[in-house]
Amino acid sequence: MKKIKFLFLSLFAGLTITGCSTLEESPVGLLAPESFFTSVGDIQTSVNGAYGHMQHRYFMSREMSMSLMLRSDMVDLNKNVSNPERVQFNDVALLTDNANIEVYWPKAYQIIGAANQAIAGAEFVTADAATKNRVTAQAYFIRAFTYFHLVRQFGAIPYLTAPVTDIQAASTISKTPAADVYAGIIADLKYAKEWLPNTQVSRALPAKSAASAFLADVYLTLGDYQNAYAEAKDIISKEGAYNLGLEADYQNIFDASKQDASKELIFVIDFIGQSNGDQGRNYQAAFTGIRADAQYGYGGGWSVSVPSLGVYNAWNGRDYRKSVSLDTTGVFGGKVQPYTEFTKFFAAGDNRPHIAKYTRKAGPAADGNGRTNGQNYIMMRYAEVLLIAAEALNEITPGSAEAAGYVNRVRARARAGAAGSTPRTFPADVAGLDQNAFRTMVLEERKWELAFEFKRWYDIARRKLADGPNGVFSASGLEGAKSKFQSNRDYLFPLPANELVRNANLAPQNAGY
Repeated sequence: MKKIKFLFLSLFAGLTITGCSTLEESPVGLLAPESFFTSVGDIQTSVNGAYGHMQHRYFMSREMSMSLMLRSDMVDLNKNVSNPERVQFNDVALLTDNANIEVYWPKAYQIIGAANQAIAGAEFVTADAATKNRVTAQAYFIRAFTYFHLVRQFGAIPYLTAPVTDIQAASTISKTPAADVYAGIIADLKYAKEWLPNTQVSRALPAKSAASAFLADVYLTLGDYQNAYAEAKDIISKEGAYNLGLEADYQNIFDASKQDASKELIFVIDFIGQSNGDQGRNYQAAFTGIRADAQYGYGGGWSVSVPSLGVYNAWNGRDYRKSVSLDTTGVFGGKVQPYTEFTKFFAAGDNRPHIAKYTRKAGPAADGNGRTNGQNYIMMRYAEVLLIAAEALNEITPGSAEAAGYVNRVRARARAGAAGSTPRTFPADVAGLDQNAFRTMVLEERKWELAFEFKRWYDIARRKLADGPNGVFSASGLEGAKSKFQSNRDYLFPLPANELVRNANLAPQNAGY
């Protein structure tokens, strides 16, 4: 992987950490921004601090990503796992003191705080506008990216666009309506798209394509299909300029040795094999890997986040993406064993196929369970842009050949199978579907194409897929009935109770909690 080093600035700790849990602390020895920010390189240093926070276990490495996966209908929890915060997400029965939320909420605001510091610090730097804005645009992108996660999960949230300098004032901040948060996200992404370059030296640094792709995703989430289509179409028309394309082999997308050169990846979080503490450690291999399995040299995983058998049974076996995404065998004592035998070799394991995207091609790891492998976490890739374009266009112009064509590009890659193999006949090209049938199809296509990539819960929430007697959490769902689900409550998560205790202005709590 590209060794992009992210510097953690202790001198900014008091300014960039904006979660209420840390605002009560008195910052010591702060360096005035006007003294630190003297060059474009200083802006980049602050931006790098934000990237560094994104690699912490409390964000996408572990707590937030695990929560999003368990909340969906495609990732179940091993029955031997009893951690309350995990059970609550899996059962769609969140409590306001959920331990996962309590740690990833302030971590998200640390990321935002570092981005705000870079944006504010840029005002003190005298430099060519294009050069300066090109770096500052990364901070705008990071801020938008992080708020986009928060607003989809919690709705109205504190929306900060400047560094925290007045601790007392910050500790009484109130929530901003979700619509206004979205407006801020859109403005940030537009700024980023204007000033970011067409390409970057690494997909861990956002380029124009990343800003544009997330802008399309924001519009899709809001149901603004015209703008979602226009933004996605703009990216598609600039494949060459943005150096984008689909990988020929679906497996290559998740091959750590090939990710850096991939044209498909648009924005990633780049893990570089960090082994000290929880900063920079990649936990997905551990959480999704098979207990005691020897096939990848990691000593096996923890079998925590494991798809239900319903996922395996519903996924057509002719789909090459199924074999890439799931492990149905493990190696124990030098022998290959089917998933039905896994618990014979580790009783706390799970006799189900496991997620393979974070283990099979994740590369070497220096310590157990694969936690120091160098695989990138994919936040956006080109196949998703094609599917955004297809879904949005279907809402504008039902039955268009253009919308079908975008899905068919994705399906053609799936049919091609592994490099050098005989092409398959499944999944077939899409044609002749009416608007409702196409809508259902494209959401199913997203489910399989983007399986286990932290996307499914957001699709469920934005399309209200859990509503009705045949919703995804009903008895007919992939994981069976989630009887505690309430439509008027559970499309949002609860605001962390400890934050409301510290700051009464964050009230009211989200409905139903």
